[in-house]
Amino acid sequence: MRYTLYLSGEIHTDWRDQIKRAVEMNGLPVDILTPNTDHASSDDCGDELLGAEDKAFWKDHKAAKINTMRHMTALKRADIVVVRFGDKYRQWNAAFDAGIAIALGKSLIVEHAPELTHPLKEIDAAAHAVAENTDQVIEVLKYLCLDY
Repeated sequence: MRYTLYLSGEIHTDWRDQIKRAVEMNGLPVDILTPNTDHASSDDCGDELLGAEDKAFWKDHKAAKINTMRHMTALKRADIVVVRFGDKYRQWNAAFDAGIAIALGKSLIVEHAPELTHPLKEIDAAAHAVAENTDQVIEVLKYLCLDY
């Protein structure tokens, strides 16, 4: 069986690259989808693709709608969704993706440091696995891909 994995969440560390390398090194039958992780192009895509806006609200609104097409398509295609919450910034987008994944009936793996357990308790309660680091996420993926 081949899995499609969507890697959502924080963009300030190399956790996605770690998972991609582990998938390749272990020969896991996994295809990986990601959001746009380049802040500038994600924030500016509406202006760049559809024309500049005078007000920040409309600039953000257009970019969010375009980015949502990518996120929703990936969430719908995914068998497994991994959402990583980092310690920088409040990651509302990641929380939203986790909620959508659960609403769509997707398998959800959440990753965050122990310090974030209390603020993420509702998301953790809905997740199928809660990891404290990327190595644990990789171990879960390896287990899911075992040949029976």
